[in-house]
Amino acid sequence: MTDQDDDDPLVLPLDDIRGATLERAGGKGASLARLAAAGLPVPPGFHLTTAAYHRFVAAHGLRESVLQAASTAAPDQPATCEAAARKIADLMAGQPMPEEVAQAISSAYALMGEDVAVAVRSSATAEDLPEMSFAGQQETYLNIRGEAAVLEAVKRCWASLWTARAIGYRARHGIDPAGVSLAVVVQELVPADAAGVMFTADPLTGDRNRDQRGVGAGRGDRQRPGHA
Repeated sequence: MTDQDDDDPLVLPLDDIRGATLERAGGKGASLARLAAAGLPVPPGFHLTTAAYHRFVAAHGLRESVLQAASTAAPDQPATCEAAARKIADLMAGQPMPEEVAQAISSAYALMGEDVAVAVRSSATAEDLPEMSFAGQQETYLNIRGEAAVLEAVKRCWASLWTARAIGYRARHGIDPAGVSLAVVVQELVPADAAGVMFTADPLTGDRNRDQRGVGAGRGDRQRPGHA
């Protein structure tokens, strides 16, 4: 939740490899920008940068209240993480999105087509790192259509920076909650005939020579039944 310059862009093209840094686009967004810039078949879309999240937090004076709530969580006491997450979710739920942020999202979404179905994907600044993956810690919402639904999904992604599992994971790894932030990737939804996860190394040991058959599937974006 570090402060950012008000001149930081709110929206970036998905393939903007120079602008979509870890600090602006989060781990997932920065990786997608590199893939898109390399010409790989990444579904089109845009980054909503961490500057948008910071403007939302600043507009409603939420920073200190959120950090105070997060400070009450102990990683070895799941109930404290759940309580902190509920309090933060309540703090954010009733707050409107700043007008300039909403307009930036609406304009970028409109350029994708009329009510196109999209995936709205959280991209935290402390995820997809060499030491920590944060896989499944923040939320993704699928098959989102229409401006109002996209705006609501973005707010829900922001709140998911402070789920109980994310709070606990950061605490266990000694990550200062004051230093984390969240970007959002909005991409055209691609109907899939099949989907899966491939390991190129043992997820527990890093061994690249182990036969991966029989190893349980991992999880990237968390996708819950009932989420649009």
